[in-house]
Amino acid sequence: MLKIQNVHKVFSKGTVNEHYALQGIDLELKTGEFVTLIGTNGAGKSTIMNLIGGDILPDKGRIYLDNEDITYEKEHKRARKIGRIFQNPMLGTAPDMTVEENLAVAYSQSKKGLFGIGIKKEDSEFFKKCLEDFDLGLEDKLKTKVGLLSGGQRQAIALLMSTISTPKLLLLDEHTAALDPSAAEKVMNITNKIVREKNITTLMITHNINQALKTGDRTIMLHKGKIILDLSGKERENMTVSDLLKLYENNSNDIFDNDRMILS
Repeated sequence: MLKIQNVHKVFSKGTVNEHYALQGIDLELKTGEFVTLIGTNGAGKSTIMNLIGGDILPDKGRIYLDNEDITYEKEHKRARKIGRIFQNPMLGTAPDMTVEENLAVAYSQSKKGLFGIGIKKEDSEFFKKCLEDFDLGLEDKLKTKVGLLSGGQRQAIALLMSTISTPKLLLLDEHTAALDPSAAEKVMNITNKIVREKNITTLMITHNINQALKTGDRTIMLHKGKIILDLSGKERENMTVSDLLKLYENNSNDIFDNDRMILS
């Protein structure tokens, strides 16, 4: 479904700040698979997301989505088939537009149409029904500007906007990291519900090791631009945070020193 083949990416090439962000990454996600991606700062997690999303281009290698080569496809074209949620709750939504207007824009774009004047009653009822399933009271805030909502509510809106028409791929870039624990749990529950019900192929970056092992079907760990662990099935199911840290040290010959990830 998603296939990354021998992808390399170097930043500041030929300078004293030269950094090999990715070194020959090979990764494949099956249709409907939910994969969590972890690693210390500078491991290459965000670089992978940005390459898939089209923010940056690889120096070498290819990226395929449903057997279509999207390696050099324009970002706006990828956005029609790839949903993406960022860490900042304000990204992906228009704060000065109402909840209803934000959803209408996303819905019309997913249908390859234009956002016309006014919102159809049937569309408004559809948005309300979708929001009721979130259990955040958002169904009563259709006329409220998104900028006035809490961080958790904004992320829920961004999530619905990205999945209102089922994308081929969903990218979650630490989308609960900026939220308080209660809001983060609610948004994560909504995420799992949507991904499961719509069978969306999903790649999620998280700083929370325990969450990475408990969410989805598979966990991948990066180190210095390379995949050093790929866990699934019983091996992942029985894995503890301590077990994973030991595997990391054995496979990387390094000590995991990111307290934020260990203590989350």
